[in-house]
Amino acid sequence: MGTELNGQIIKKSHFAASSKMSPENYSLNTIAPEQLKPELVRKLPLEFLKAQCAIPLLLENGQVAIALADPLNVEAYDAISTVLERLCTRVICPESEIEHAISRCYYQNTAMSDGSDENEFPNDDACLDNTSIQTYAEDLLNIANKAPVIKLVNKVFFHAVHSRASDIHIEPYENHLRIRFRIDGVLHDVFTLQKQYIPALLSRLKIMANLNIAERRLPQDGQSRIKIGRNLVDIRVSVIPTLGGERVVLRLLDKGSGKLTLNEIGLATDVLDRFRNLIGLTHGIILLTGPTGSGKTTTLYAALNELNYQERNILTVEDPIEYQLPGIGQMQVKPKIKLTFANCLRHILRHDPDVIMIGEIRDIETAEIAIQASLTGHLVLSTLHTNDAASAVTRLIDMGIEPYLISSSVVAVMAQRLLRLICTSCKRPYKPKEQIISLFGDTIAASDNQLYEGIGCENCIKTGYRGRTGIFEMLVIDDDIRKLMNQRCCSNVIKDVAVEKGMNTLRQDGITKALASQTTLEEVYRVTQDSIQTNIGVTESVGA
Repeated sequence: MGTELNGQIIKKSHFAASSKMSPENYSLNTIAPEQLKPELVRKLPLEFLKAQCAIPLLLENGQVAIALADPLNVEAYDAISTVLERLCTRVICPESEIEHAISRCYYQNTAMSDGSDENEFPNDDACLDNTSIQTYAEDLLNIANKAPVIKLVNKVFFHAVHSRASDIHIEPYENHLRIRFRIDGVLHDVFTLQKQYIPALLSRLKIMANLNIAERRLPQDGQSRIKIGRNLVDIRVSVIPTLGGERVVLRLLDKGSGKLTLNEIGLATDVLDRFRNLIGLTHGIILLTGPTGSGKTTTLYAALNELNYQERNILTVEDPIEYQLPGIGQMQVKPKIKLTFANCLRHILRHDPDVIMIGEIRDIETAEIAIQASLTGHLVLSTLHTNDAASAVTRLIDMGIEPYLISSSVVAVMAQRLLRLICTSCKRPYKPKEQIISLFGDTIAASDNQLYEGIGCENCIKTGYRGRTGIFEMLVIDDDIRKLMNQRCCSNVIKDVAVEKGMNTLRQDGITKALASQTTLEEVYRVTQDSIQTNIGVTESVGA
């Protein structure tokens, strides 16, 4: 008896050890990158390792071990030991960790390319005929489905998911192609390819997104989905023509990363309590403001998850729908068939909703319907693109909404940004330069709190930061603010009055997180800088 591997039945040999012969089992919670060795995995097919949920490892003492999710899977243990021709230790490891390790081996160029340069495109003669590639759609289709191109695209996607990238930027220039990842809100160069490989790569991405590979003159949008281990990743693809060629941006939405709750997005305790009270109202408009990529949609989803219980009917209008929320009716805007935000809202109101979420208020028509919905007994959650909370009022007035309608419907506006967190693996005390301290006034100078920074390590890709959290300013509309709104006062006047009443600004919230050793002053300045345009130098470490 034995296990089938590569189409053959692998019988037990003197190298294979049954459960009685093998050394004592022990558990391993995580698999370190240095434990994955190409020479151990190269002889074993990917399908076999994934089916058996097993992978060989090299331990610190130089001994070879086989990680298994099922300690009773003796057949897989015996088969791998026979192929490796050595007696191996048995290690019990979580299934998800083994699947992630398998993905790392087969996509990070360890087991498939014998350690060749990761930036080098696979050598395929068909990819070198640049003239025929650009001329015939049939040739493009053929080349885009060849194994080297597929392998390169898979490698890019794996690196992006493994690096926690939110976007992949593919940028063609005159003599080369640059691939960059946006990680924690900042772009990083990752790959550089020669120009002759651009058509095959772009064609492969278009095929995955069901786009027209022969169209190079017009912008195109599409979507796709990939699976890496257990993670399902939705991909939004946007292609635009530029001088150097077609530029592609891929937005990655990891379905397996989980959705955050209100307790996890970074709200201070007092702001969190007030926000929870506000979303518990039966009517009114609550607006979230900030630039693109500031986490507004994440906060909206966190609020909807908290409101989502049996007694409520929740409907949303989004463009696009980023995550599916069980128990909530979500509508996708489709401008090509004239299904706009305004048209969706008109029909939603006939479905007796308790809570309505509008992805974005973009025009006066959508704003008017949202206000009417709030005045007729619905709670409306939506977003605006403004720099701070007070500017949302003037933005609605500029759209053409009467101030008395805004003051009677909007109950609160919350502005937000995303700050990078200090990497816990390379965190150390530091002393900022006087130049950066002076930008924050007496708050930092008078504080005795020790400040920290990250010096950069493998865990944070040498940036000193890993992960992000939100900073917030919440403007609650009270009688004094309503009076200023009806008088059409500018946003600065409204903000000054709100600050006098105790509102913390974005910068103040960022300073609080810096003093709590969560981030650095330089990061707070980067995210909250307004009219100050000062060049900040490199910080000095303690004892330097």
